[in-house]
This record gives sequence, structure tokens and C-alpha cells, in this order.
Amino acid sequence: METADIWFGIGFLGQALFASRFFVQWVSSEKAGRSVMPIAFWFFSLGGGATLLAYAIYRKDPVFIVGQAGGLLIYLRNLHLIYKDRARASAS
Repeated sequence: METADIWFGIGFLGQALFASRFFVQWVSSEKAGRSVMPIAFWFFSLGGGATLLAYAIYRKDPVFIVGQAGGLLIYLRNLHLIYKDRARASAS
């Protein structure tokens, strides 16, 4: 197997992780009977975004790199806010 084939698989894995976040959000919302954003959504976003960023760097695609890197900052920030809120709630 060639390196390009491995990276092709990595790219599809990242896309699958990223797409899975919508499935997780949909199922969670259906269970709750309202629109919700489960924490798993942010972890799938982070995993998919990081994998796609690695693929974009391999492809040397600056548009794709900037888009994925910017998204990663947002996903990390949301996870930080969630954990900060949980720590504050448990301290009360």
C-alpha cells in the first residue's frame, strides 16, 4: 500500500468522524424531544477536524488547512466552556 492510499483512508476517516457528529446530535435531539447539543458532538467535531487537518496538511491545501484549524479552535473553546460550567456547577 502506498503512502497516498493511506492518506486517502485518513481523509475518509476524518470525514466519517466529522459527519458522525450530525448523527449524534440528531439522535440526542430525538431522544430529548427538542434540539440539544450533546458533548459527543464536540468530541466528534474535534476528532474529525484534527484528522481532516492532518489530511489537509499532507495535501498542502491552504484553504482546507485554515478552515479546519479555525474550526478546531472553536471546538476546543466549546469543550472548555462546557467543562468550566460543569466544574462551577459541581462546586456549588
